[in-house]
Amino acid sequence: MGKSKISVKGLNLYYGTNHALKNVNMEIRDRAITAFIGPSGCGKSTFLKCLNRMNDLVEGVRIRGKVLLDGEDIYDRRVDTTLLRKKVGMVFQQPNPFPMSIYDNIAYGPRLHGIKSKRELDGIVEESLKGAAIYEEVRDRLKKSALGLSGGQQQRLCIARALAVQPEVLLMDEPTSALDPVSTLKIEELMESLRKRYTVVIVTHNMQQAVRVSDDTAFFLMGEVVEFGPAKTIFSRPGDKRTRDYIAGRFG
Repeated sequence: MGKSKISVKGLNLYYGTNHALKNVNMEIRDRAITAFIGPSGCGKSTFLKCLNRMNDLVEGVRIRGKVLLDGEDIYDRRVDTTLLRKKVGMVFQQPNPFPMSIYDNIAYGPRLHGIKSKRELDGIVEESLKGAAIYEEVRDRLKKSALGLSGGQQQRLCIARALAVQPEVLLMDEPTSALDPVSTLKIEELMESLRKRYTVVIVTHNMQQAVRVSDDTAFFLMGEVVEFGPAKTIFSRPGDKRTRDYIAGRFG
């Protein structure tokens, strides 16, 4: 087992009176891919957003418990959420490029964090696009609008944009659910290469995808983690009947 990058201890989340996440405990390994599976509305995406405090933006949310990133509690009042989200990047279900050039999409984050030199920005843009396996496709159109790219290219551009600020963790919320099979395969291949340098956490409703890409898998049901462990074990020898039933397609 690799060392833990994120430690979650006794996490509970409430939307008003609705107890949406119940006593979640989890060790997310460094430089591994952790997948969250489970039926719609079971808390997967809500939990994912706890890992970079995106739920802070939702009205009426209360969170109890601890999320430690390299041993530091991200819910400590002194934590700067802008810096936290630089460390813990996020890619959403629907590709959401900014309505600006491909180059400016990637340079946006580094500029926000104070990088002004054109030479430095040029290097970051190229490296990030290469890191997201899209550089060869867009190298001759960096000044063109990102909105002209296909859905799959837009999603890889959004991954490149997240990489541009040099995160340590990459959160992906159903990153391929809006894509065709060819684009999905490209993103899955990309995840394989990303895990060499980053801790990757993915929410997926596609069980085969979790089998293909993840090192560890957590099965969520009604706000609880029913089972968590190495993906091979979860999919071949699940310990809980509810996990077995879900994997066998009996519900969800």
